[in-house]
Amino acid sequence: MSIPGLTIIGESINDSVPSTHDLFQANDLDGIVELARFQAEKGAAYIDVNVGRRSPAFMAEVVQKIQQHVSVPLSIDTPDPEIALAGLEAYNPELAGNRLPILNSISEARLEIFDLYSKQPFIPILLITEGKNESGEIVMNKTPEQNYATAKSLVEIARERIQGVANNRLILDPGIAPIGSDMEGNFKRLMKVMEMIHQDPDLAGINMSVGLSNFTVMLPSKKSDGSPVKSPLESAFLTLAMPLGLNFIVGSVKRKYEILPDDHPAVQCLKNILVSDGLNAVLQIMNFIA
Repeated sequence: MSIPGLTIIGESINDSVPSTHDLFQANDLDGIVELARFQAEKGAAYIDVNVGRRSPAFMAEVVQKIQQHVSVPLSIDTPDPEIALAGLEAYNPELAGNRLPILNSISEARLEIFDLYSKQPFIPILLITEGKNESGEIVMNKTPEQNYATAKSLVEIARERIQGVANNRLILDPGIAPIGSDMEGNFKRLMKVMEMIHQDPDLAGINMSVGLSNFTVMLPSKKSDGSPVKSPLESAFLTLAMPLGLNFIVGSVKRKYEILPDDHPAVQCLKNILVSDGLNAVLQIMNFIA
């Protein structure tokens, strides 16, 4: 699972995972602790904690319960400022080796979350998939140039709101879309914006992260011959993206992530998608999983 230079945020404690949702519904915090412990033992450097739309008090309780048993730092994962505040205030850095939590995430639509830094310092994940248009409205970015402009804007805002913050204390999330239905060139957009960020001297040393499981969502786990589908495609993505500065993922500790040779079929599949459009891009994936 381990790739040098890649930091894994364990993804399992998330309300969108059906088995975790059931644990939350049953208030089975011992089960949640076991999920955290398992991910820590398998190499996760951070444990993601997403309680969905449950109360701030519940987020605080989950954070405290995990920290009683696991020393890996946490990633407080919510767009809700009140839930984020509860998680941050409950977090005890001393129980995590004096390491800061990650806060996932801040966008141009949620700049007020920066204010929580005074309550408990954190490493922010800056979501660059949405930004302000010429009218000041928040819209989804459609081009790598728009994503890059949002990245520059959010980094500048972070530097203003968190005095003295270094690039290596910031994480940019350029967004990742399912590759199996990518008719709009989202994968090409992602690779291009990572390249633009990586080549910008002002952004040298900045971290980049994606939710890697989103890349292969809805694809079958195995081909008809029984060989895996998701693991090689996710590893192929890492093979292409890490040289462009990707060094964090929200991912599964159960996956065998590895850097693949250039002639690996999964790498060749993704390279073919980079030079294809629309249906032809999707057909590359269909051919790979056939």
